[in-house]
Amino acid sequence: MEQRPLGRTGVTVSQFCLGAMMFGSWGNSDHDESVRMIHTALDAGINFIDTADVYGAGESEEIVGKALAGGRRDDVVLATKFHNPMGEDANRRGNSRRWIVRAVEDSLRRLQTEWIDLYQVHRPDPATDVEETLSALTDLVRQGKVRYIGSSTFPASSIVEGQWTSRERRLERFVTEQPPYSVLVRGIEADVLPACARHGMAVMSYSPLAGGWLSGRWRKDSGQQESSRASRLPERFDLANPYNQRKLDAVEDLAQLAEQSGLTLIQLAIGFVLAHPAVTAPLIGPRTMEQLETQLAAADVTLTADVLDRIDEIVPPGTTINPADSSFQNPALDRQARRRSL
Repeated sequence: MEQRPLGRTGVTVSQFCLGAMMFGSWGNSDHDESVRMIHTALDAGINFIDTADVYGAGESEEIVGKALAGGRRDDVVLATKFHNPMGEDANRRGNSRRWIVRAVEDSLRRLQTEWIDLYQVHRPDPATDVEETLSALTDLVRQGKVRYIGSSTFPASSIVEGQWTSRERRLERFVTEQPPYSVLVRGIEADVLPACARHGMAVMSYSPLAGGWLSGRWRKDSGQQESSRASRLPERFDLANPYNQRKLDAVEDLAQLAEQSGLTLIQLAIGFVLAHPAVTAPLIGPRTMEQLETQLAAADVTLTADVLDRIDEIVPPGTTINPADSSFQNPALDRQARRRSL
């Protein structure tokens, strides 16, 4: 497994980051099998694991904690995230100092660790000044509870604002960004990836298989596919949506290209993400051992220039076929923000 620098931190991580979202009630509720999958990934050379408090309402963090107990914690760069609701109380969410100091203690307990290597803001929070967030995170670093801080799904303007605020106020800075990125979701190529490169931020992109679209299941002769994710996010998976029909057309062309190249569609998809010079480590997020093994098989894939050029013809650079896949709606475009009256 190739090792890559985590931005300018001096830390080295594997070229794959194991995403733990599917461990627990959101995916695989068998804790023992999930632990075996984590151990298999570690044995394959992965030393980078990412989870979040919201995954399974803390269950994913608990599973990761079980897997790393007994001596494996020191060898892993462990990342988790906060922001999303963790209860009915309106203050048990967001990016405020009040919630951050509570959320980190909960994550440390569930992960059975004394420190978190990378603590990330899961989403931007327009209601909270970024200086408030950075100040609270800086205190956690100084207390030794957190080593580094990062952001997730931030637009380029917020990435730059965060870097400026850190420098201006002499606070810890975000050293990583975690955006969605795949052949079908290329919008970040236009601004987010260049902004990260300019500020020396590592990029640990998620969903290289576009939520399963590039797993091989979604083909024209297969029809509508059912899954828990498709049920939760119909705008991204319902084939009655014209955007999703365009995704299906692209998948057919990509599947043919993969076959011509002697690759699986999964290898083509992950190889594409690995090829971008601004990406440090794509997250692979398997639900089963079989899925883990098929994704690990992409570790040695290097796409040729001809294959990358053909991908660009199928899905032009900077294009996200279905806007719903971008995972971020600029608050400036909300109805209330762009109308003089409600």
